[in-house]
Formats: sequence, C-alpha cells, structure tokens
Amino acid sequence: MDRRKFLKTGAVAALGSLGGTASSLPPHFLWGAATAAHQVEGNDVNSDLWVLEHLPNSMFKEPSGDACDGYHLFEDDIAMLADLGLNAYRFSLNWARIEPANGEFSGAELRHYRRVLEACRRHGVTPLVTFFHVATPRWFAYEGGWESSTSVELFARYCGRCADHLGDLMGWAATFNEPNLMKLLSWVALPGGVRLTDVMAKGQADARQYLKAEKFSVFLGGNADIMQQNMLLAHEKGKAAIKAAHAKLPVGLTLAIEDDQPDGAQSRFEEKRKEAYASWLEAARKDDFIGVQTYTRQLVGNGHANLPAPKETELTQSGFEFYPEALEHAIRYVSQQTGGGVPVIVTESGVAVDDDTRRIEYIRRGVDGVKRCLADGIDVRGYLYWSLLDNFEWVSGYGPKFGLVAVDRATQRRTIKPSATFLGKMAMGSQ
Repeated sequence: MDRRKFLKTGAVAALGSLGGTASSLPPHFLWGAATAAHQVEGNDVNSDLWVLEHLPNSMFKEPSGDACDGYHLFEDDIAMLADLGLNAYRFSLNWARIEPANGEFSGAELRHYRRVLEACRRHGVTPLVTFFHVATPRWFAYEGGWESSTSVELFARYCGRCADHLGDLMGWAATFNEPNLMKLLSWVALPGGVRLTDVMAKGQADARQYLKAEKFSVFLGGNADIMQQNMLLAHEKGKAAIKAAHAKLPVGLTLAIEDDQPDGAQSRFEEKRKEAYASWLEAARKDDFIGVQTYTRQLVGNGHANLPAPKETELTQSGFEFYPEALEHAIRYVSQQTGGGVPVIVTESGVAVDDDTRRIEYIRRGVDGVKRCLADGIDVRGYLYWSLLDNFEWVSGYGPKFGLVAVDRATQRRTIKPSATFLGKMAMGSQ
C-alpha cells in the first residue's frame, strides 16, 4: 500500500451512501477546510506560545509537541483534501519560522511555504492564506508583542516580504485571524465570576516574572485595548504592503463572531457587539472580503458576561452550545454591518464532538443557513470547515476533536471521518 492510500484510510468508499447536496450554491463556491500553523505543523520552537506551553504551571493543558507533523505531511494532507472533492484550503504562514530573529528572514522557510502553495495549485485547490494566526516569534513577544507601537511596522515588513515571495500563488489573503478575540473573551466569566481574560493576563504576568522579561507579551494575554489599537493600524499597513507586491490579490481579515442574542429587557448584547466587533467591521468595509468565524450562540443578559447555555442544551467538547444556526445569523449580521458590499467567506465554522454524526448534522444545518443567505442576495463566496485535522486546540491541548480527519499522534496516521466525505459530496454536488 502506498503512502497516500495508507494515510487515506476509512470513509472515502462511503461517499455515495451519504446524503446532502449543495446544488443551489454558485459554481465557483469555495468548499474547504482550515488549519493554522502552530496547531498542525509541530515543533514551533521559536514561537511565543512554545515558551508559554513549557513554563511551570502553564495555562496550557499540554505542549503542542509534534502536533500533526503538518510541516512535513502538507503534500499528503492537501492531496487528501482534494481527493475528498474540496477545492479550498486555508492555512497560515508561520511568522516564527519565516523571521526567526528581528529582521532576519529565512529563505528556506519562504521556499517551504512556496512548496505548500504549489501543492495547492497542483491539486486544484485554492489557497487562502492567513499571515498571523495567534502565534508570533518569541523575539516579537520579548519586544512587547502587539502591545508595542513598533508592532505595526514590524508586521507590515513581514507582510511585504511574504507577499513578495509568495503572493503570486495565493488565492485570498488575510492579514489577521480573529484580532478581536481578546475583546470577545472579556465577556467570558468562569465559575466564581472570574473573567477568562484576567486569568490569561495573570498567565502572562507569571511568564514575565519567570522569564525575567519585562515586556514579554503574547496575543493570548495582552491588553486588549492597546493591542486592538495597534492591530487596526497593522492591518491597514500590512494590507498595503501585500497590495504593493500583488495589487490584484484579495486581502481582508477574519473575525470571531458569536451569534449574540439578548436575554431579558436589559440585555447588554448591543454593548457587547460594539465592544467586540464594531471597530473591525468598520475596517472591513474597505477590504476585499471579510472572513466570518462562528461556532455557537451566546445569550447576553444585563451584566458584562455571557450567560450559561440553557439547561438541558446539547454541549460540545468545548463547552459550546450545539447551535449550527449561529452561522447564518453571524453572516447576516456581518453583511449588514459592512454595508452589504463586502464579500463574505466562512473561514471557520466547526464543532468539537466524538460522535461524527453530530458533526454531519452541524455541517448540514450550517450550510443550509449559508444557502438561505445566498438566496437573499448576500454575497457569500465560500464555506471552510474548522478544522481539516484533529489538532492542537490552544489551552485545551488535544482534547477537543474538531477535525474532519482523525490523527494518531503516535504514528501521524490520518483516518478520514464520514463527515469529511459528507462535506466532499456536498462540494462535488455544487460543481
């Protein structure tokens, strides 16, 4: 048995037995799955998160380690995605590999990501490339990360260098993945009323003390107000740098969007929306597209925190309410807030479950919502599921299983789940 067949065990033979079509979607609709460098590549030793993962009393459940060895297995993973019938792959460049020291760019790593892009093109897959996805080089963190005003020019320089070397092969480019995340997480309260962002900020403060580094700052622990101010400027300058290299390449960003719903007459959900989304949605009005990333709904009462999910609600491994309809609501909200003229791509939507039949149901209902948006004239260009692989889920480690494909981390063997073939059949039914 050759390597491809070895990796592609499981459910491809079941393709014809699964239901679901997408014939009402546009012929050039993007169907795919997403990953992020730190979550799949493995051995991201030069990143800020690798530092945090290995600290005493780390906020991370476990270190990322080899992850899915996606750094070496990218060709097999892209071929597998294409063989399923999908035509788009979203992945991120790894800034920590490309610029391992301030101002020192690695030609070897830029050539590596060019090979990834070439693999996409060779297999008929459109690459959607994210320039920053949570992790940064450790030198950047030691210089203050996104809390430093120097971050704006440093990011723009990185974007320009990557676009010069790689932009001709990209299909779509996003400067940032979920730059509003810390604002959104400020509405998450843990038992006892402690805010999640306060816990993360303490983790960063503990890291600074242990490392004896006054400025060490990571995206998952920095001051949300300061980071947002700098990242808004960095998005504009990064976009300009990309456009300077390849003017016709569509550039935008992706946002974490929850389906916020008011609970009670004094609900503060409009306040939450203004705080978590408004500045970024305003910026997106000038972009070529907006990436929507939605997983669930959140009920908002009269306090500055999300309310617990209703009793007896089905919860996922991430503790989210199983609520696929959130995606349709988020698309409609984003389209309305950006004036209806900015194309929308679902760059992430997924569910962490062991029971793959629930993943199929989540995809089915989510795509039905996309189709209703299209029927109402909303310009939705694609649906990319999160994630292609069961991968490293940040502070939760390898517990939550979001993937269309299971990964044996001892052997790195991939096993295709029925949900992957289900999504592939929907994609092929629309082409």
